[in-house]
Amino acid sequence: MDNYKKTLQENYLEALNQPINEEITEITQTQFISKYETDKSWAIGPFAKNDTYTFVKSTQMADPTGIGWTSSSIFNPSTIIKDEKIYLYYRASVKKESLGSRVGLAIYTDGQGWEDYAENPILFPTQENEILSVEDPKVYKYGEDQYIMFYNGAWRASAESVAEYAKPFGDVACDINYALSSDLLHWEKKGLAVPYEISKLWAKGAVIPRNGQGEAVKIDGEYLMFLSEGCGGFQYVGHSTNMIDWSFEKKEYLPLPDGFGKHIYEIACAIVNGDQLVMDFLYNDNNGHHAGAQALFDLSNPYTPLDFTHNATLAWGGMLEYRGEWFFAQGWDAPRGKEEMFFYSGGNPASQSLS
Repeated sequence: MDNYKKTLQENYLEALNQPINEEITEITQTQFISKYETDKSWAIGPFAKNDTYTFVKSTQMADPTGIGWTSSSIFNPSTIIKDEKIYLYYRASVKKESLGSRVGLAIYTDGQGWEDYAENPILFPTQENEILSVEDPKVYKYGEDQYIMFYNGAWRASAESVAEYAKPFGDVACDINYALSSDLLHWEKKGLAVPYEISKLWAKGAVIPRNGQGEAVKIDGEYLMFLSEGCGGFQYVGHSTNMIDWSFEKKEYLPLPDGFGKHIYEIACAIVNGDQLVMDFLYNDNNGHHAGAQALFDLSNPYTPLDFTHNATLAWGGMLEYRGEWFFAQGWDAPRGKEEMFFYSGGNPASQSLS
């Protein structure tokens, strides 16, 4: 067995035997979508579970690494629509919220339902900086038949790297990598999206404003990437004209208002709805509990929030406009050990493409 495969297997067994984080796994979708405030007409919602689209993963995907890998939980998905089919990219994890993850794909066709893609996994560990896990896909359309997926790769950094980049905690590193596709089926890995000088060996959530068609939206002539978790504890904004080449600036674009809580964990998505931008995010409230909120921005100034609501979805891969409603997926509420993905719909999109 070569060293890379041996390390993969050791990491898989570690994830398999890892105790489940009860605090995280007890989070449910209902606790966030149930807090819709009717007086905040700009807020995206309210949402209700839509059983028509529930996806049940019934078979184990192939294991190209040959280490005996299996999954027992799927969550943190991203969806996009092409040719009237829903493409569901999901994180398949050894255990809920564990490392040792891979990215799978299922496709929904009207009249036929869901079908797991025969060539799963879409992405799995093949590079040193994702040997611990490949997870949390975020998919965007940015041109004619051009798609980009940002995903997290986890790896174990050396003591020298931790010291060099002043990583604030532990030796497990998390990168934002990216892959490209023209057909949503076959993805080519391209490498690191956020350099270590910015991430400090830990960055999550390449959140780019996206409209209801799944298109990345340019604001004032450029794409923006909002980084919230990691980066040495600072918020950063990325700037790009082509979705591939990025420059980054330290910029606090989402301060928590008085009375909300202690700090932001991570922005889930940024939704362009007409001339408004809504950020949906997870934060730590004053009681130390996980809470969610949405923040309103004007597209002409995406760095200064105008209002907040305690309503949230935490749709990590973004939302879509589907059959006249907003539409997203999340696998948190599946029973333990069940690989199921539930869908939620509601609210009224502005139905205006600004890409």
